[in-house]
Amino acid sequence: MLECGRMNTAAHRLRAGWKGLRRFVTQGMVDPLPARHALKGYTWGMAGRDLKAATDVALVGLPQGMAFAAMAGLDSIYGIMAATVGTFVAPLFTRCSLTVSGPSNATAFMLASFFLAASPLIQQQPAVFVPLIVFLAGVLCVIGAFVKATEMLQFVSRSVLVGYITGAATLIIASQLRYVMGINDVYAGSSFFSMTMAIFRNLDMVQWQPIVLGALSFLLFIPLRRHFRCLPTFAVILVVMSALNWVLSQPWAGGTFAGVRMLRDFTFSDLTLRAPEITALPGNLAEIFPIVIGIAFLSTLEQTVMSKTISAKTGEPLNLNQDTFAVGMANIASSFTTSLPCSASLTRSALNYNSGAATRFSGVYCGLICLGITFVLAGFPLISRIPHSVLAALVLANAVSLFDRKLLRICYRSTPGDAVVLVLTFLAALMLPLHFAIFVGVVISVSLFLRKAAKPELVEYTIDGEGTLMKLGDKADRLPQVSIVHVEGDLFFGAADLFRKQVARIAEDPSLAVVVLRMRNARNLDATSVCALEELIKFIREKGRHIIISGASREVYRILRKSGVLALLQEGCAKGESNIYLVEPRNPNMSTRRALMRAQQLLGGSKADISIYTTRTSEPA
Repeated sequence: MLECGRMNTAAHRLRAGWKGLRRFVTQGMVDPLPARHALKGYTWGMAGRDLKAATDVALVGLPQGMAFAAMAGLDSIYGIMAATVGTFVAPLFTRCSLTVSGPSNATAFMLASFFLAASPLIQQQPAVFVPLIVFLAGVLCVIGAFVKATEMLQFVSRSVLVGYITGAATLIIASQLRYVMGINDVYAGSSFFSMTMAIFRNLDMVQWQPIVLGALSFLLFIPLRRHFRCLPTFAVILVVMSALNWVLSQPWAGGTFAGVRMLRDFTFSDLTLRAPEITALPGNLAEIFPIVIGIAFLSTLEQTVMSKTISAKTGEPLNLNQDTFAVGMANIASSFTTSLPCSASLTRSALNYNSGAATRFSGVYCGLICLGITFVLAGFPLISRIPHSVLAALVLANAVSLFDRKLLRICYRSTPGDAVVLVLTFLAALMLPLHFAIFVGVVISVSLFLRKAAKPELVEYTIDGEGTLMKLGDKADRLPQVSIVHVEGDLFFGAADLFRKQVARIAEDPSLAVVVLRMRNARNLDATSVCALEELIKFIREKGRHIIISGASREVYRILRKSGVLALLQEGCAKGESNIYLVEPRNPNMSTRRALMRAQQLLGGSKADISIYTTRTSEPA
């Protein structure tokens, strides 16, 4: 019978665990294909608005993709395919319908920093390892959507993002400046300092022709971006400067620009769909796993930031797990081509919204338009007409625009902790591969937060003979029999031990008989805090004193019951007695009144002096 009872108990716990897991997964459920709902009521008028917006975005997206591919040190086709496949696939799965996915500067340069520091085997085979990295990052995003890992992104502070983006922009400038100067095919390392030294070591290779083309491109970028926002800036500059270079390369114009380095064309064979080479994974997993984690993290972060931005304008309800699922599916689909990692784009998403897009199908149309242009570029040698220094100058101009002086000032001056996170993340981005640098910033930010949150301070109050609440002075004046300790905030693992020690120190007072823990505002109990509470109960009882909990929420009660600590707390209670009182929403102070009545009962009915402990940041009511 005993064995049968144990089996039933184990089966019950398994069923309860399965129900809890299923409840966790089904909350914020991921829709496998939300685009099917958008077909209902779709009109020709909506299609016209979507097509116009898609054309505007495509004219910006393709040149941007080429620039981001150059930023990653890869051929243009990688950025073009990301702007095609990623833009087409993501809207089919996303919740925020007007975000536009595709290549981004942050993920592109994270990939570049990885290849600069990678082993020769990986460096020599980008066609094998880029699709593999993109595929694995997409799989991680899909898994993260189902386990709701997106919710963890709230712990990434703005100081981390600003420091990371500023450091990445500085690296972009250092990496692309040598191409503007005509210093090609030299090893420059993977850090800002090695790239800068490579330029100084090879000043004898500087050519004036690329510098002229790059400077003109940069100067043309500024007025176009500032005064002609309706124009596709990247496309206009590429066309104008390529035409200028062609003219100056002709014999009748002197031919002085004939030796300028050009981009490489791609053909239809580069557009062939290929499955990622999973067979290359086992021997290289340890090296590529960090970059996979970094790209999945950054892609999800960019997607959620853009979803929040666009949803605030459109009024659509948010489902960040759905958007994470969308970016994962976009990366998985892109991995079957030669493509950069995909995530939501600030520039293209804002343009899509401002161009009057009506539904998610604007992104689908944009992908189809980009595909048509890609086939044209594969059939005609147009990419090889673009000077490398022109594209590098556009990357430089885009990097300069990433420096946000307002955000830098806010993050640097707000608090010392924000300043530390900003500076250390920036320095990490200059010295480490970017997929490590962003996690350095996250770890520092979370560590500083936990350090502040794990230092509860208690201030003692007492009630005088007239019933007035007053703050105590010297400890020698304190002679309470019943102490009320207000537990406020998150009782997570970092604060649990300090909380236990402070309450235990209070309980050591020889005049104290009963400790009442008021847990109305206690949140997020975990295993560590429950263990600390169990040790506290045992310590107080070893001192010959009593402990009562008042104002506990149903969640706190459930955790204490399931962990077994409730049974320990209730030891010694006769029928009808209790050492825990739940909060009553209509009368929040009733639980404390009942706890004090219980304390009077434990004291034998004698009148007790009462003191109250609370945090410095909140005044007692």
